[in-house]
Amino acid sequence: MPQLPRRSLLMGVAMAGVATQLPGPRPAAAAPPRVAPARPETPPAANPDARVPLRWLDGDAPRALVGATWGVPWPRGALPRGQELALTTAAGTPVPVQSWPTGFWPDGTVKWTAHAIGTGVPPAADYLLRPGQPAAPDVPLRVTETARVIEVDTGVVRCRIARRGRVLVPSIVRGDRTVAANGTLVCLRRDATGEDEAGTVRQQRFSAEIHEVRVEQRGPVRAVVRVDGRHRATRGRREWLPFTIRLYLYAGSDGIRMVHTFVFDGDERRDFVSGLGVRFQVPMTDQPHDRHVRFAGDGDGILGEAVRGITGLRRDPGAAVRQAQVAGERTPDVAGWDTRVSGRLHLVPAWGDYSLRQLSDGCFDIRKRTRTGHGWVQVDTGRRAGGLGYLGGVSGGLAFGMKDFWQLHPTQLDVRGAAGESAEVTVWLWSPDATPMDLRFYHDGMGQDSYPEQLEGLEITYEDYEPGFGRPYGIARTTEMYFWALGGTPSADRFAQLAAAVRTPPLIVAPPAQLHAAGVFGDWSPVDRSTPARREIEDRLDFLVDFHRDQVEQRSWYGFWNYGDIMHSYDPDRHVWRYDVGGYAWANSELSPDLWLWYQYLRSGRADVFRFAEAMTRHTGEVDVYHLGKYRDLGTRHGVLHWADSAKQLRISSAAYRRFYYFLTADERVGDLMRDLVDADRTFLALDPIRKIRTEPYEPDPHALGIGFGTDWSGLAAAWLTEWERDGDPVARTKLVNSARSIAAQPNGFIQGDGLYDLDTGLFAIGPPKVSVGSLGAVFGLVEICAELVDLLDLPEFTDAWLQYCRLYNGTAAEQIAETGQSFGSLNLRQAHARLTAYAAARTGNPALAARAWQEFHTGHAGYPRNLDWRSVRVEGPAVLKPVDEASFVSTNASSQYGLAAIQCLALVGDHLPAQEER
Repeated sequence: MPQLPRRSLLMGVAMAGVATQLPGPRPAAAAPPRVAPARPETPPAANPDARVPLRWLDGDAPRALVGATWGVPWPRGALPRGQELALTTAAGTPVPVQSWPTGFWPDGTVKWTAHAIGTGVPPAADYLLRPGQPAAPDVPLRVTETARVIEVDTGVVRCRIARRGRVLVPSIVRGDRTVAANGTLVCLRRDATGEDEAGTVRQQRFSAEIHEVRVEQRGPVRAVVRVDGRHRATRGRREWLPFTIRLYLYAGSDGIRMVHTFVFDGDERRDFVSGLGVRFQVPMTDQPHDRHVRFAGDGDGILGEAVRGITGLRRDPGAAVRQAQVAGERTPDVAGWDTRVSGRLHLVPAWGDYSLRQLSDGCFDIRKRTRTGHGWVQVDTGRRAGGLGYLGGVSGGLAFGMKDFWQLHPTQLDVRGAAGESAEVTVWLWSPDATPMDLRFYHDGMGQDSYPEQLEGLEITYEDYEPGFGRPYGIARTTEMYFWALGGTPSADRFAQLAAAVRTPPLIVAPPAQLHAAGVFGDWSPVDRSTPARREIEDRLDFLVDFHRDQVEQRSWYGFWNYGDIMHSYDPDRHVWRYDVGGYAWANSELSPDLWLWYQYLRSGRADVFRFAEAMTRHTGEVDVYHLGKYRDLGTRHGVLHWADSAKQLRISSAAYRRFYYFLTADERVGDLMRDLVDADRTFLALDPIRKIRTEPYEPDPHALGIGFGTDWSGLAAAWLTEWERDGDPVARTKLVNSARSIAAQPNGFIQGDGLYDLDTGLFAIGPPKVSVGSLGAVFGLVEICAELVDLLDLPEFTDAWLQYCRLYNGTAAEQIAETGQSFGSLNLRQAHARLTAYAAARTGNPALAARAWQEFHTGHAGYPRNLDWRSVRVEGPAVLKPVDEASFVSTNASSQYGLAAIQCLALVGDHLPAQEER
């Protein structure tokens, strides 16, 4: 993809806030822009009443955590830049906290803050955040940098991170004991799957090669160290699969959080990943009978064994010995055992190798063997493992785990060499015992070698195929792992607590009322069942979220590359979602299910909705988007494979879908994804999104790029808005303001449909009057982003242009002709666009528009009408593989747009629900 430097002139314009002259035939008619003011030199004083109640997302205070980081919004003007914040429990106990701003209002006051706590103070059920001097940890976290390593000391453990080489983490030390050493990445590659190829399958091994290391945060409560590199062959020079590892450490904590991201940059026709993981060595100093292995199983279930077991033997060493070993405690001195056992200990096998494999979402198995070269013995099986293991002894050891372990199958936890002086543990993100990762396209093209043939294919399977476009080069996956350097083998209760923290990492949140009062994320309101009509809509919103959530489980929408996404459309004849029918398969953010889920979380505060949206954000931002190559920063339209469709567009990669998670959690990886999109306007040089349907010749020109005002601009505007909020590259604000002004200056504003865009200035050339309105233009985040921009930018002409679009989309042909000279024709998704009518009603105070919005919503065009039978039915027996709930009227598109329309209509014109609806 061409890389165009940002011109110094543009930087000067951005820094000075100078308005750029609009191009086109009427420059003199353009009024001087009124843009948001620059940051004030003298910040306002803190509001002494600014305080935020906080709670744990999942209810009760967690019994184990590595540390916690979360985000908090503040109303405009409430919190000046630089204001310190203090955290206490609800009872008033000071809690050491580290705080930093993550977003700002246009007036320079703080919009979002992020906060981190360690484990020095036991977690409380509720907290209060307010302006004030923060409490300091008893032992502040320290970061020490040398030319070779970075050492982070939490006060409990010391973690050394290398600056170069193949070992990422040379050591994790607790007290005077090295608990883990030589932490690195491992990758196995095959040149064929071994399933359908003749001949020998060659396997190649890779480990980490560090390219860059930097400290992103350095305490006093939280430290973040980022490591970038590539996987390098242990034999040979090949490097591939670029990775980013972030290590998170907290004051007073013995745990480490690792966020692992890798990008696939191989040739899917000959590069088959057959194993991918993180590996540590664990020194073993205790006697084999005082060494222990633990695995979390189903629920609170735990497998707890000793490397050399002394229970169940023909001779009994004594009850005290047996009880100590089972509990993971130091056994009494061997000299006090029954000599019939102590004299024969060398004849009791020491089990050095253990493996827990989760090769599907419905089954895991555990096996063990004494050592390499000997056979495996089956230990047990279960359904869904908790994703946590432990290896060590009574003197200390390492707990190691992976979030979403069974959901991201095929996964595996391995222990090797536990009977020796140095053992090895591996968290496998892709199990080496599974079928190798096969990312090849699923058909041969079926003769679709020209645009006309491809458009014919679109008419039958809804798949937009094009040769060479369905490649996975550049897709990514991010996985969270947790490691604890423990002072001894954890008790069963403690291990279960750690497993719970891995399965569902604790998170602190602000309640919906506080989020709403802060005025963030546009138009929404907390759940309100105060009237029968409101209750009816709220019940249906719950039905749709619950139904899609449960379909994930019933349809097994799990797996390394799939988890987090949902299907597009249903096939009632087969009683399955259309997983194998072109564009009806994986949704890939089509019509914004991400937004629907996040807004439903904001208004409800439901933990299950947050986790649903979180998984979708992790998936759609990584797997459905390209991070390398010629399609970098573009997302892929819905399809059978997440990367199959030839429509590579910003409407899928949009930062609009990621902003919620970033500001609510301060997640650095999602922050990276959004920052990458700031210059995504350059993607229009590499690929024309409407190349197959253009009727006139077109060559991309940096100063005249064809960009639509709907799905294209909404993606660009979301990235620019977020970067501006984050106080980042000033180019973002300049392009946001210039593009918004020049859209408004078009003869028909947004209704113009598209324009020729200048990559340097962010301006659209003024074109001749035309009408180009499509049903998809506003349903990929445009509504939500424009609602925020109207409040943030002082651009009356932009507000007017957007209100015109909102009024006229569902307006009559006569109304459309009167204002634009042309009817919009027969438009789709009228229920979805009821929220545009509601927005216009709320902004103009027009009760007739408010009534029209509710009529459009309840009619349910291309959605769910009010008189629908809102129920699911159970389907069992020979018609289906397994019992499932079916609501054949449901599609992800309709659910997303019904949800967003309902949420925004309630927020904007909820008081205008017709009286007859109150029943």
